[in-house]
Amino acid sequence: MSSVKLTRMQSLKRNLANIKNGDLWYSFWRSPSAIFAMVIALVSILSAVFAPIISPYNPFDLAQVDLMDASLPPSWMAEGSENYFLGTDDQGRDLFSTILHGARLSLLVGFASVIISLVLGVGLGLISGYVGGRTDVIIMRIADVQLSFPAILIALLVDGIFRVALPKDLHDLLALYVIIVAIAISGWVQYARTVRSSVMAEKVKEYVQAGQVIGLPSFIIILRHILPNVMGPVLVIGTIHLALAIIIEATLSFLGVGLPPTTPSLGTLIRIGNEYLFSGEWWISLFPGIALVVLALSVNLLGDWLRDALNPKLR
Repeated sequence: MSSVKLTRMQSLKRNLANIKNGDLWYSFWRSPSAIFAMVIALVSILSAVFAPIISPYNPFDLAQVDLMDASLPPSWMAEGSENYFLGTDDQGRDLFSTILHGARLSLLVGFASVIISLVLGVGLGLISGYVGGRTDVIIMRIADVQLSFPAILIALLVDGIFRVALPKDLHDLLALYVIIVAIAISGWVQYARTVRSSVMAEKVKEYVQAGQVIGLPSFIIILRHILPNVMGPVLVIGTIHLALAIIIEATLSFLGVGLPPTTPSLGTLIRIGNEYLFSGEWWISLFPGIALVVLALSVNLLGDWLRDALNPKLR
């Protein structure tokens, strides 16, 4: 009897998921801001992914970099060159090509850190909410302590610990991995707290109790039945966290503790351009800054739409 009830509950969940997906697509096509944000985000992501093909120059190839072309203004200005549409930076690299490759690195850091944060936070949230007791208290107290500090400070602390622990000759080599881990550790708390509250509401429902009655192992109940029902808020947090991770990476690189100057992320380009801003070379920081704002804003708009679309109170 319990097995029949569990099967019916699973069928009901699938039907509700299909309805929800239909509503989601309907909501998307009815939202001009979501469509606009999706187009901008896709253009930005595809441009970054295919940067080696789209960009006219390779900023990592020293054979294509000429110091004599350093700090050239955009091509439409009097001293500009037709070969460099957005001008060049202080090392003579084509700014348009460097922005594309920089956005590629920023997106790599953003996606990697979000995935690590999501896996860590969702895993701890599932354990905390389902097991409860002392395990729940320990995980949540650690989360509360971390929430008392801004994410950028946590990332700075983790980055500083790695820099002290690692030999100096490995700093630039491992800088990308260090900043990914630093941002990931600073962002797991939101996933854990959200998933924990959702799990505590789900574990008292009939389909979970039916699984327990027929003797399903706890990890099967958690992964197969509870996890799909708590992923809606997680997707919203992940989308918004992606934009935040990109901004944190740019902030750390701007402060000089992120990626090295030879690695052209958007934050590094803005920091380099800031040093030449008062000498009239405004384009080195302006165009990477615009690219960063457009990328973060489009992802944030998608996150806002997804939050509203998945909120049953707004339907």
